Amino acid sequence: MNAQKDKTEESLLIRLVGSYIAREANRNTLITPTRAELSRARTHATVFVSVFPDDSADQALEFLNRHRKDFFEYLKKNSRFSPIPGVRFEFDYGEKNRQNLDSISLEIHKAEEEK
Repeated sequence: MNAQKDKTEESLLIRLVGSYIAREANRNTLITPTRAELSRARTHATVFVSVFPDDSADQALEFLNRHRKDFFEYLKKNSRFSPIPGVRFEFDYGEKNRQNLDSISLEIHKAEEEK
């Protein structure tokens, strides 16, 4: 498959995960899908999520993995994926590291302004 189709399908998957989470998850935790990776055969996908507050990450991943079958049915109803990929969810450590770098950069910038 071509790279543009890959990006389009991954983007669609992220939007569908976001709408499913908005509908099914509780409102005490913010779970945001950040990126998705489809396998070459399009039979499996990994969706990476960020979670706020950080101490709720384990519960959020447990929730998402408990609802994998329900999400599979949601994909069947709301997408045109063929085949429908099996989805697994993982915490996006890359996004967490980026946020840490942003906060460090902001602290350095503030320290330089104070000089």
